[in-house]
Amino acid sequence: MTQTLQGIAPISHLGVIRVQGDDAASFLHGQLTNDFALLDLQHARLAAFCSAKGRMQASMIGFKRAPDDILLVCSLDLLAQTLKRLSMFVLRAKAKLTDATQDFQLLGLVGSAVPDASQAPWAVQTLGDAHVVHLYPAAGQARALWVAPAGTAAPQGPALSAEQWQWSEVASGIATLSLSAYELFVPQMLNYESVGGVNFKKGCYPGQEVVARSQFRGTLKRRAFIVHAANEVQAGAEVFAASDAEQATGTIVQAAPAPDGGWDAIVSMQISSAQEALTAGSANGEPLTLLPLPYALLQDI
Repeated sequence: MTQTLQGIAPISHLGVIRVQGDDAASFLHGQLTNDFALLDLQHARLAAFCSAKGRMQASMIGFKRAPDDILLVCSLDLLAQTLKRLSMFVLRAKAKLTDATQDFQLLGLVGSAVPDASQAPWAVQTLGDAHVVHLYPAAGQARALWVAPAGTAAPQGPALSAEQWQWSEVASGIATLSLSAYELFVPQMLNYESVGGVNFKKGCYPGQEVVARSQFRGTLKRRAFIVHAANEVQAGAEVFAASDAEQATGTIVQAAPAPDGGWDAIVSMQISSAQEALTAGSANGEPLTLLPLPYALLQDI
């Protein structure tokens, strides 16, 4: 890569669900794929919200502003329906869920703009009223999510575009689920178990049996990969392998223009297709080139 990303980007494709109350953590613990019961103020959780069949309906990054105040950052196009479905499960729990997107400002920090870039992914720093959630790097550059109440003075640094930030999301290899991928994948199909997004030791949550079975019985046939295309590709497009022109082997989950030209994308597809020629849209569509994942995959247990 000839261009090194450094700076601060606006984030408008993500929103915030706020969960407040004495039971906020225990409520989320019973709904999401990760452990919120043991979550402290110094760490965040990547998690999925699944259907009863284990299919992801949303992905989110959650962290505590206080013991009874948790923010969930998710794709804006899934926020309303996620909030509605989560709220159905509250019942007698002391937890109030609201759309707090307008109450908070989100910025993406890359490279030298990240304070204390030595922090591990999912570590959280509190800087005044702001919280800095450290993410997985992209192209060797540290990345973080800056979340602060609306009106908080933003950190200073070079400006990055929203597209550049979205490319960094793709290059990190960790997909943010959006509406085009609703209920298409179990979390492992997006490598979530390899990047801290699934806790297999915690208790029940919707879809837990399916998610656990995918892991422990070695039945997982799909994984997330990063690909490059010379021309634009879009989330939701099907991916085809050379050996089967009729049936798609996967789906583009997230895509963004690459700094050096062309487009990069995260694809969830059959593991067996990784050695084949790939195209997007149709068997005669846009050629895709496989790029290396920037993190190691957990072996099937």
